[in-house]
Amino acid sequence: MIHLKTLNKKQLEAFVSSGDYKKYGFLPITEHRAVSHIKNPKANEDQTLLILAFDRDQLAGYLGCFPDQFVTDGKTFSYAWLSTLFISNEFRGKRIAQSLLNKAFEEYHGNIAITEFTKEAEGLYNKMGVFEYIQPKQGKRYYFRTDLKHIISAKKPELKSLQPVFRLADSVANILISVKNTFVKKPEFKFEVLDKIDQESKAFLSKFKSNRNAEEINGLINHPWVLEGKLKEEKYLFSSYSEQFLYFWIKIFNEDNVLVTCSLLLLRDGHLKIPYFFSKAEPNQLIDFLGYFILKNKVITLTSYQTDINSRIENSKKFPAIHKRNLERRYMFHKDLIAHLPESFDPGFQDGDGDCAMT
Repeated sequence: MIHLKTLNKKQLEAFVSSGDYKKYGFLPITEHRAVSHIKNPKANEDQTLLILAFDRDQLAGYLGCFPDQFVTDGKTFSYAWLSTLFISNEFRGKRIAQSLLNKAFEEYHGNIAITEFTKEAEGLYNKMGVFEYIQPKQGKRYYFRTDLKHIISAKKPELKSLQPVFRLADSVANILISVKNTFVKKPEFKFEVLDKIDQESKAFLSKFKSNRNAEEINGLINHPWVLEGKLKEEKYLFSSYSEQFLYFWIKIFNEDNVLVTCSLLLLRDGHLKIPYFFSKAEPNQLIDFLGYFILKNKVITLTSYQTDINSRIENSKKFPAIHKRNLERRYMFHKDLIAHLPESFDPGFQDGDGDCAMT
C-alpha cells in the first residue's frame, strides 16, 4: 500500500534536523539542499517542498518542489518547478511516479513547470497528458579545451584503460591551444569580480525586469544546492558535491566609470554558465571579459542561452572557442498553469531561472 507524506518548510526542517532523512536506503534530500529550500524567499510557510512516497514503512520515492513566482499586471502569482523525481528500482511498476506527480498537481492547483528533464522523465510527463511545451530557449555550447579523457570514457567505457593515452593527447592539444590563445589579454576597461551582489549592483538591477531580484540571487549564492568538495553522496541521485562550484558576480564599467553591465557566472568543474545578464550596453565588453576569464580559469565549455551574447560571439574574432554546437532548452507547463496565466504570456526566462542556477 503506497502512502504519501508532504513536507512544508517547518516540517522539512524538522525532518532534516532530526536526522530522519538519513534512515532510509537512499536520501530524499541533502541537508544543504533542504536549507536552500527552506530559505527560498518565494516559498511560503505552507507550500509543499518535498513529497515522500512510502510502501508500508519503506521509502519508495520522492518528488521535490521549488516554489517560484511570476508578477503579472502588478500581481504576484505563485507556482512551482519540479526539481527532483526519483523512484527506487525496488518499487518500479507501482505507478508511484504518477502518484507523486498527481499529489504535486493537487498541492499547487496545477501550477507546475518543468525544465532540464531527462528523456525518460519527458516520456513520463507526456504520458500524463497534462503538460504542454512552451517556447524553448535556443542556446550554444562553446568548447575551449580538449577533454578526451572524460568524453571518450563516458561514451565508450570499454576504452577506460586507454585514459593515460587520452590524457596525454589532451595535454598536447591544450598546450597548442594555449599558444594560439596568447593574444587574449586582460581587458583594459574597468571591471570587478565579486563573490556576491553589492549595493551598487543592487541599484543597477532594480532598473531591469527580472524573475529574480538582487536579494534572491544572493540567496541562491549563499545557500547552494551543490557544495565544493571531493565527497560524493552515493545515497543521493541528484547534484550534491563538485570539486569546483563557484559563483562570480561580474561588474563592467564604461569609460566614464559608470556601471553598464552586471552578470552572474557559475563555474562547475571547468564548465561555465551565465545564469543572469543585465546590461545597458552592447555585450561586447562582457564577451571580451569572458574570453579572458575562460583562459585564466581553464574553462572547458561555456553553455549559454543568452541570445544577445551568443549572436555577438558569432561575430567575434577574439573569442577563444575551438568548437560549438547548438542546444535547445525545453520547458513544459501544466495546462492549468497556462490557463491561469494571461494569454500570450512571456515568462522572460533567463538562463538561471527556475532551479537552473542551482546546479
